Amino acid sequence: MKRFFDFSVALILLLILSPILLPIMLALRFTGENKVFYRQERIGLDNKSFMVTKFATMLEDSPNMEGGSYTLKDDPRILPMGHFLRKSKINELPQLLDILFGRMSFVGPRPQMVKVHSWYPEEYNNVLIGMRPGITGIGSIVFRDEETILLNSKNYDYCYKNEIVPAKTKLEIWYKENASFFTDIVLMIITAWVILFPNSDILYTVFPKIPQTGKENFGLNLPAGIPSTTTTD
Repeated sequence: MKRFFDFSVALILLLILSPILLPIMLALRFTGENKVFYRQERIGLDNKSFMVTKFATMLEDSPNMEGGSYTLKDDPRILPMGHFLRKSKINELPQLLDILFGRMSFVGPRPQMVKVHSWYPEEYNNVLIGMRPGITGIGSIVFRDEETILLNSKNYDYCYKNEIVPAKTKLEIWYKENASFFTDIVLMIITAWVILFPNSDILYTVFPKIPQTGKENFGLNLPAGIPSTTTTD
């Protein structure tokens, strides 16, 4: 049922949204680096790699520039249209094609880059067995402010590997244990809600048993011997 829903809705949305998507594609073609799409290897269903599709919102050489794999709030590598596309999540819409061809689902764990995926524990690999990655999901909703968390952290690597990764793993394990068609529909509605109201706490109101993360304290404290990657005036 989930695959039928994904395919049908992705096809319908592509048709409905084409009047919006086509002008965006033209605008991207003639701004920034003149690239429309950005494709990157990610880990998906059964821990196998695939190429995820997004609108190009950052400089092509971003992974080799300062910041590396992390995208920070107000990142200077983001292209002129990129801020709007990323904030509105429109940059994710080309993944409707990935859904159409069975590489992704509307709801599921976000597909991680190969390098970042290697930072996740074995429990996370088990989550992806038999489960397609999603455009949105429990981890995406809870950590919708991930860019801000990393920007405010004292050490990007430590914060991501030792705080964000364990928290996301617990969230995705919860999702797999509680996955259902109803849960997916509710998470899609909540995703739209938090785009409009970013500070809303509706997720934990609807699903009070979701693991708490304590993310408000992420990145603020470093163990002795861990250098800071940020500076303060």
